[in-house]
Amino acid sequence: MDYPTNVKIIRIPCTGKVDALYLLKALESGVDGVYVAGCMEGDCHFLKGNIRARKRVGYVKGILKDLGINPDRVEMYNLSAADGPRFVEIAREFTQRIRDLGPSPVKTGKGSEIREPAEEAKDGKPGKEEKRAA
Repeated sequence: MDYPTNVKIIRIPCTGKVDALYLLKALESGVDGVYVAGCMEGDCHFLKGNIRARKRVGYVKGILKDLGINPDRVEMYNLSAADGPRFVEIAREFTQRIRDLGPSPVKTGKGSEIREPAEEAKDGKPGKEEKRAA
């Protein structure tokens, strides 16, 4: 399994143990992106751990957006523990997503990644989220 060397794996018994604070602390420490890889929905050994994790990841995405940080820097993926090739594919895709976003504004101190509609109206240029959708 050759996944990118910049992917650091932190093993936990269940993604339900992933707290929103852990994700935010990772980003605060200078990590450019964080993803949570959990078991398939409906197939959690601990019943609803992966569903709790997905809700927490969604909560963190909302906080990041409020702070002006692109919420795409955090993601939740569900996959089978036996699907190593899919894990590698996710690691590569997420790494590329983060490379495309560039260094975290927490690390660079450059400020907001998300342009507000008022800013967009001033210069006539779409914000980053709109550019990607185009």
